[in-house]
Amino acid sequence: MDHSIPPDADFALSSAVSRRALLAGASGIGAASLLGVNLASAEAASAAASGTVRWANWGYYIDFDEKTNKYPTLEAFTKKTGIKVTYQEAIDDNDTFTAKVAPQLRLKKDIGYDLVTPTEWMAARWIASGYTKKFSAGGVPNKKNVIDLLAHRPLDPNREQSLPWAGIIAGIAWNKKKVPGGFKTMDQVFDKKYKGKRQILVLSEMRDTIGLIMMWQGADIAGNFTEAQFMNAVAKFEQLVNDGYIGQIKGQSYAQDLQAGNVSHVIGWSGDIAQLNLQVGSDQFGFAVPDSGGTFSSDNLMIPSTAKNQAGAEALINYYYDPAVAARLSAYINYVCPVKGAQEEMAKFNPKQAKNELIFPTAATFKKLHVFRGLTAAEQLKFSTAFQKVAGNG
Repeated sequence: MDHSIPPDADFALSSAVSRRALLAGASGIGAASLLGVNLASAEAASAAASGTVRWANWGYYIDFDEKTNKYPTLEAFTKKTGIKVTYQEAIDDNDTFTAKVAPQLRLKKDIGYDLVTPTEWMAARWIASGYTKKFSAGGVPNKKNVIDLLAHRPLDPNREQSLPWAGIIAGIAWNKKKVPGGFKTMDQVFDKKYKGKRQILVLSEMRDTIGLIMMWQGADIAGNFTEAQFMNAVAKFEQLVNDGYIGQIKGQSYAQDLQAGNVSHVIGWSGDIAQLNLQVGSDQFGFAVPDSGGTFSSDNLMIPSTAKNQAGAEALINYYYDPAVAARLSAYINYVCPVKGAQEEMAKFNPKQAKNELIFPTAATFKKLHVFRGLTAAEQLKFSTAFQKVAGNG
């Protein structure tokens, strides 16, 4: 098997529920963030005039100092460049965020953001719809530092208008107090001893939950799998729900349930589990990619077509593609780092973390990770409808 992650592209419409649903209260999202476009648009003129970059990102996705309530790398960027950044955890899921801003984008009106960070399949739709700006010549010289694995993705083969913010690994996470030995296989995850106890929580992101089940059943999610194979996984998913293995299907709020002890284990994202361990100050929660395989995707930095401060946004992107800065960010968020040289920089201040395969995966780890292939519009509608029906949203 090739060690590289197979390419995919998905320009189809999606009704998938959130990849990272907001943790209200826990992720620091206030009323201003939730107001989204309306508030941000009202500030557009003054933001552009002051040289401010308005950035919409996901929760738990940047370094944060709880003592100062500030973001250290952003503070350093402003000090270095004089460019201020209005950072909002405004993306609750790809579909709802895009639905909120798409009308303005179609009308070529400011959406209130100069930088956005959608997941790759949604980023592909933005690019195909003409919702993004190409980087200006020489505007992001550090883009040369993008790792080879993510340098030529189908959504933007030459990385002319997108760069990955972080790579996302979905696998199995558990509370060590409830499951001291952890998990290596999906058979262990759904062992008969968990039947009827509803102690397992799975993601509301179709590509991750169904993706892991499909790989468990032997299907190649990155290849030309059939509708029958997908529906077979949905049937298994439904059986697990009906038999009481799976208690809940959630977005990012699964982390709260895991931390509170409401569930013993989950299908979740590696970076979130690392963040939980940071919060509790111990190694209470474990994470592993099951032997049958985990899913991989990326969130991408892009400049909306209506951005008021393209130069500032490019400067910010370029800043985070400095290996030393990328190392500081990745040491905190614990997602896959897309920047060459960052591992060497991290080794200078945290040698142990620089060997963390969830940040800098080895070829052996990448061999177990697979990108859910692109879906046609017909497949997207049929597959999502089937998944949402079992998840209780149909």
